[in-house]
Amino acid sequence: MADSGKKSNKNKPEKDSEWQEELPLIPLRNIVVFPQMIVPLFIGRSQSVKALEDIMAKEKMLVFASQKREEEEDPKPKDISKIGTLAEIVQMMPLPDGTTKILVEGICRVRIDDYKQETPYFRVEISRIDDPEEISLEAEALVRSIIKQFEEYVKLNRRIPPETLMSIINVDNPGRLADLVASYLSLRVDEKQEILEAIKVEKRLKKLSEIMEKEIGVLGVEKELQGRVRKQIEKVQKEYYLKEKLRAIQDELGEEDEFGNPELTEYNKKIREAKLPAEVKEKAAKELDRLNHMPAMGSEASVIRTYLDWLIELPWKKKTKSKLDISEVEKILNEDHFGLDKVKERILEYFAVLKLTGKMGGTILCLVGPPGVGKTSVARSIARSMGRKFTRVALGGVRDEAEIRGHRRTYVGSLPGRIMQSINKAATNNPVFLLDEVDKMGSDFRGDPSAALLEVLDPEMNKEFSDHYLEVPFDLSDVFFITTANTREPIPKPLQDRMEIIRMSGYSEEEKLGIAKGYLVPRELEKHGLKENQVEFEESALISMLQEYTKEAGVRNLEREIAKVLRKIATKIVKEEAAKKTIVSKDDLPDYLGAPKFRVGLAEEKDQVGAAMGLAWTEVGGDTIPIEVTIMPGRGNLTLTGQMGDVMQESAKAAMSFVRSRAKTLGLEENFYRKKDDHIHVPEGAVPKDGPSAGITIATALASALTKIPVRRDVAMTGEITLRGKVLPIGGLKEKLLAARRAGIKHVIIPKENKKDLDEIKKDIPTDVDVTFVKEADEVLKLALIRGTKGMSRDEKQDKDQGNKMKFFRRFYDGPDSQSLSA
Repeated sequence: MADSGKKSNKNKPEKDSEWQEELPLIPLRNIVVFPQMIVPLFIGRSQSVKALEDIMAKEKMLVFASQKREEEEDPKPKDISKIGTLAEIVQMMPLPDGTTKILVEGICRVRIDDYKQETPYFRVEISRIDDPEEISLEAEALVRSIIKQFEEYVKLNRRIPPETLMSIINVDNPGRLADLVASYLSLRVDEKQEILEAIKVEKRLKKLSEIMEKEIGVLGVEKELQGRVRKQIEKVQKEYYLKEKLRAIQDELGEEDEFGNPELTEYNKKIREAKLPAEVKEKAAKELDRLNHMPAMGSEASVIRTYLDWLIELPWKKKTKSKLDISEVEKILNEDHFGLDKVKERILEYFAVLKLTGKMGGTILCLVGPPGVGKTSVARSIARSMGRKFTRVALGGVRDEAEIRGHRRTYVGSLPGRIMQSINKAATNNPVFLLDEVDKMGSDFRGDPSAALLEVLDPEMNKEFSDHYLEVPFDLSDVFFITTANTREPIPKPLQDRMEIIRMSGYSEEEKLGIAKGYLVPRELEKHGLKENQVEFEESALISMLQEYTKEAGVRNLEREIAKVLRKIATKIVKEEAAKKTIVSKDDLPDYLGAPKFRVGLAEEKDQVGAAMGLAWTEVGGDTIPIEVTIMPGRGNLTLTGQMGDVMQESAKAAMSFVRSRAKTLGLEENFYRKKDDHIHVPEGAVPKDGPSAGITIATALASALTKIPVRRDVAMTGEITLRGKVLPIGGLKEKLLAARRAGIKHVIIPKENKKDLDEIKKDIPTDVDVTFVKEADEVLKLALIRGTKGMSRDEKQDKDQGNKMKFFRRFYDGPDSQSLSA
């Protein structure tokens, strides 16, 4: 028996087992013709029809071979399988659509040795391949196994009639049996072609056995799944039948219609025991009745079950008993937080009103301050002091109104909004509810969540808060709402109107040191599994950490740095490399934290011409903002750089106009600006900057650059300037004064109208910073510019600098136009 289409004299087979002849070939798609198989075929391609017409007048014998790719419309010899089937045409019938139906009977396998003709149709030289007459023991054993497998296959596949099994059993030729069984199986074309190309009978039987084993497994799983589905359907139909029968019996007896379903009976029991408000109870009963009259497996039934679960589980009348001991509240707030006197005072006022009236005051607190100053922890302390549950919702990045009020039940997978979800999680209708980062909400085509919050935070409206999902009112009037924000400006005005804004300023170094000693170090020691007798921080180390390794309004980064030190110490203790007690000093910090990240005292080392130090407020606290001015020959152009915002650019132009109006006072030519170009720059150009409070700083730097008079390096200033030279008030005073202290500034100039703000924070600001109040920009120039140095060389200016300063300070403190307050 040959294994390839090539001829070889040495291995030439017996003539009765392999014949060579030339016959037409028709390529087939989606089907494989097996020997001894009678199958109808539809011939439609013109080449194949031409081949049929020619052979019907002659021998009626031709070769069928399957295409390797069925999508090929005009196959070439390389696209046709090498092993095919010699068949005889039993019947041919032309059809009206131009195709021809033929009935063919397979005779034997053939090997295509060569293509003698490709047009108008294929003619090939073939070698017939017959199965051997001798049956090996292996083949006989495989035949028995295949018969058993086919018997099981017939039981699972009802599309094959049972009498087919008898025809298979009566076949005594193993090769023919394999071909016949393969023709009955629902296999892919490539799998059938593999069986056709298995020339050796044993190989053919093994391949067939493997395929049948897989098919039996697939049919078994399919039958199991069908059985499960059938049982479920029968169960539902049975329940429906029994339920309808029970209802009919109850109607006949005149009994009240009760739920026949245990699940619905349980829901009914829960609704009665939940002590729901009348309106909610009526809604739940209506939904339960709807559920009772619909199929249990329906999609709508699942939605109603979820809805009923929410109605039953919500704490409609569950309250947590509040503590109203003012002393206890004050004690807990002082235990948890250092400083924050104004915040604590407002909270105690709220408790006092609550104790006297027994009702909520209707005030919503909004804690506004930079990150890390303790806004969230204050809310937790309030909950602890009141003995109430605490729940929190983070609103940062929320842009969908449905996040607040929920989705309507018409949407797939709809749920209540975050407000009702958090109330359900707290399991009480009077928790302390924190709405975190309320200034970080956005809005888009899905709605404005800040508008949805108006109903939540309005004491007159939240008594009947309606969630879109629940569709029944829920009383939020007993909830103690607290909101937090980093800045006040992004919060919509209507929302601000419903809240009492409490500013939480950044901490001074003394406050940070107290927080580190009393709160951060003990907490981090516990987190890292260390004890106080194992690690001790020297005060100098903590001061160095907050000055040289952190730059923030709060203490969050300071806590991280402390944790970093403790991790390294814990590693040494585990490795048994640490001493019995580790004392962390200032000199040890570079080993634990690396080189210092910030320089203490950012003030200039020398008095500079055209450079003045301003003070700015940012979301993370106060900061110093140096202003630099350079004057160059030109045509009166003004250049502004350093990522200055629109408001700051307008302030710079106003400062320039003010300086021009004071040209005579400053000793400048009347038309000086026409011959010079002014360049105003704010360093750290990658950081956007805006606001009007740098007005007097820009004016001072411009005056210094134009007059060549240096600006005092130990003076910083903040204030908005007008064209007439008025100095207008600013915000963020405490943060700015703390920033001046960090930068090593000793004297700060602020608007006189901010004196009332300074009185409120007097005890919170450092005592080593002198604050001077001014009403006019002329006063600022008088205070900040060093007199008597114009026209001197650099060395001469430095020599006279100290004497000039003493004269300047004498005029500064004794002059009638300015006031000084040592804070």
